[in-house]
Amino acid sequence: MEMSSISSSARSVEEIFKDYSGRRSGIVRALTLDVNEFYSLCDPEKENLCLYGHPNDTWEVTLPAEEVPPELPEPALGINFARDGMDRKDWLSLVAVHSDSWLLSVAFYLGARFNRNDRKRLFGMINDLPTVYEVVTQKKPVKDKPIVDSGSKSKVSTKRSSDGQVKSNSKPVDDGYVEDEDEHSETLCGTCGGSYSAEEFWIGCDICERWFHGKCVKITPAKAESIKQYKCPNCSMKKSRQ
Repeated sequence: MEMSSISSSARSVEEIFKDYSGRRSGIVRALTLDVNEFYSLCDPEKENLCLYGHPNDTWEVTLPAEEVPPELPEPALGINFARDGMDRKDWLSLVAVHSDSWLLSVAFYLGARFNRNDRKRLFGMINDLPTVYEVVTQKKPVKDKPIVDSGSKSKVSTKRSSDGQVKSNSKPVDDGYVEDEDEHSETLCGTCGGSYSAEEFWIGCDICERWFHGKCVKITPAKAESIKQYKCPNCSMKKSRQ
């Protein structure tokens, strides 16, 4: 088995990401373009088999490494045994999920000595790519929306804060990820009266607890991050009159 040799010397974030990308590409190829070949190699009559992705964009179905402990974390063992007991699409999806888990474990094994910032940067680079599962099941990831965080320590703000994060986050459209949008369907913008939409940035007033389109009150996601307690135009005017 060609279990790519890994140097014990320190690697940069970019080098580990390149390693991750190559392995991911190989696995994606196995589960999409080469899926018939991959399916035939995963014979349930054979021993425990694993799907390996290599840094050079290739893949391999073979037995696990014999050395203990192995040079790298090992992929899911025995993927071939469930092949004939499941719907083909479901089986491929299961292999994809296990493959995503393995790819992350290898990347963070190689970057185990990174500091907090480098680990965060590595995960950010990885997270910008669709997962193997998303590619195999053709689920399109939705770009995240900015999160509203008023920063207020009042009871009202804290209560609304978690709700605010839900409103400003994106909502994926597939069954595995969907949160019921009906929960927020009655929320109306305090300025224009428009209904809540997950595709738009919203911000909540910490005084009157009403919600507004960011564009209606001229608040951008970046500006919202620096606001400790947001007061809508109406509440601001009331205070100035007192």
